[in-house]
Amino acid sequence: METILNVLSSISWWLWIVIALVIIAIRDILQKKHTISHNFPVVGHFRYMLEKIGPELRQYLVANNREELPFNRIERGWIYASAKKENNYEGFGTDRDIFAHQHIFINNAMMPYKVEDHHPHAKDKSFLPCAKVMGEYNKRRKPYRPASVINVSAMSFGSLSAKAVESLNKGVKIADAYHNTGEGGLSPYHSNGGDVVFHFGTGYFGVRAEDGGFSMEKMIKLVEDNPFVRAIEVKLSQGAKPGKGGVLPGAKITPQIAKIRGVEVGKDVLSPPNHKAFSNVPELIDFIERIADATGLPVGIKAAIGKLEQWEELADIMKATGKGPDFITVDGGEGGTGAAPPSFADHVSLPWVYGFGDLYKLFQSKGLSERIVFIGSGKLGFPAKAAMAFAMGADCINVAREAMMSIGCIQAQVCHNNTCPSGVATQSKWLQRGIDVPLKSERLAQYFKSFKKEFLEITHAAGYEHPCQFTMNDIEVNVDDHNLSKELSNTYQYHKTHVPFEGIQSLKDCNHLGGVK
Repeated sequence: METILNVLSSISWWLWIVIALVIIAIRDILQKKHTISHNFPVVGHFRYMLEKIGPELRQYLVANNREELPFNRIERGWIYASAKKENNYEGFGTDRDIFAHQHIFINNAMMPYKVEDHHPHAKDKSFLPCAKVMGEYNKRRKPYRPASVINVSAMSFGSLSAKAVESLNKGVKIADAYHNTGEGGLSPYHSNGGDVVFHFGTGYFGVRAEDGGFSMEKMIKLVEDNPFVRAIEVKLSQGAKPGKGGVLPGAKITPQIAKIRGVEVGKDVLSPPNHKAFSNVPELIDFIERIADATGLPVGIKAAIGKLEQWEELADIMKATGKGPDFITVDGGEGGTGAAPPSFADHVSLPWVYGFGDLYKLFQSKGLSERIVFIGSGKLGFPAKAAMAFAMGADCINVAREAMMSIGCIQAQVCHNNTCPSGVATQSKWLQRGIDVPLKSERLAQYFKSFKKEFLEITHAAGYEHPCQFTMNDIEVNVDDHNLSKELSNTYQYHKTHVPFEGIQSLKDCNHLGGVK
C-alpha cells in the first residue's frame, strides 16, 4: 500500500510539471513579443537565459587573460592584488603580445636613478606629489598642490552607492590623494577627511538655483562650510557621452539625493547638453574667474576632446588676458562609468591619447602649457600607461573604474541597471550590505600606494626622480615592427614642455601648498 502511494505521489509531481510546461508552451505560442519563444515554446527560454549570463560565461570561461574589454583579466587581477597587498608579480615572462599595435615600451636608462639614504623615497616609496600647483599662475588665494599624482575621478553619489563613495573618500585620506565628487553634488559620504575637488555639470547639482541655473551664493556657502574642498571643476563634457544631456528619473530621487542635488523629490530632472551660466568661450572664462574670485580656489574644466576651434579661442584669450582655467582634465572618448548609448561611447570624441596630444600641442604652441595643470582620465590607472601619460604632458591622472575595482567592482557592466552585484554602483540597500567600508577604504589606499610605488620604480629605472621628468622620447609605441615603431614625439608630433622641478625634497618642503603633508 505504501509503495502504491509513493508511486501515485511521484506521478502527481510529474503531472504538475507537465501541466506547468504545457501552460508555458501555450503562453509562448500565444504571445507575439518574442519570436524565438513563439516558434520554439519552452526550449526557446534557454536561449534568453544563456544570453543573459553570456558576459559572465565569457569573462570566466571563454576569454583569455588579455582578451576582454574594457579591462582584461590580467589588468583586473593586478588591481585586485595591489589593493589587497598580495603578490602582483607575474612569472615566466609576459603573456602579452609585445609586438602588437600600440604596445608601450619605456626606454630604461643604463643606470637607474639612485635613491640616497636621506632621500624622501628611502623612507616612503609612495610619496609622489604633483610637480605643479593648481592656481599658482593665476595667483588664486588658496592654491592647491595635489599630494598624489593618482586620484579618484568624477563619480557621483547616486551613480555610486553611499558605501562606495564613503570607502573612496576614506581611502583617499589614507593615501593622501583627492576625491572628485562627480556632478551629483557634495554628499555626507564625501566628508570623511579626504581632499575633495567639487565637480558640477549642466545640472548644477549642489549649487543649483531654483530656475535650474547656477547659484554663486550656494557655491560660496558650500566652500565656506567644507574647507576640505580644495578645487572646483566645471564639466563641459565627459568621455562616455560628450554633447549629450541626461535625465535623472524621479523614481531615483530619494529625499537624501534631492537635498544633496537641490532638486524635488520624485520629479524627473533634466541635465541639458548646454550650460545656462555661459554660452561661449569668453563667457566661460568670465564664469571661471568669478567663481575663483568668490571662493579663492583653483577652478578647472573637464572635457572630452574633438574639434579644436573653440579650444584655440580659449587659448588665445588666456594668452591675451592671463585669465582662464587653472587646470584642464582631459577625458578619453572610450567612455567610463557614465552610461551612454553605444553610438556615443564607441564613436563620439577622441580616445585619450589622441585627444590629449591634440590639446596639449595646441596649448603648448600658445606658450600656455607651463601655467596649466593637465590631468589625464581614461584607463590610465596602470604604471606603464601613466608613464606614457606623463611623457605626453600630464601632471596628474584621475582613475574611476580602476578605483571601483579596488573596492570590489567585478566589471559586471550593469552599472546602468541598478543591479551591481558588488554593491558599488547601485542604490540597493541589500546589495550595498556586502561593502565593508573600513576594509574597502584600506584597499583603495593600498591600490594607490602600490601604484605609486611601482610607477616610481619605473621612473627611477628610466633615470628620473619624478615622473614629471619623462619626455616624449622616453616612450615608444608599436606602429608595426620595431623598424617602424616611433617615439611619442614622432607619433604625436610635439615635445612636452619642461616642468620646473628641483627635486622631491623641494616638494616635501612645500607643505604650505595644497594637499602635501
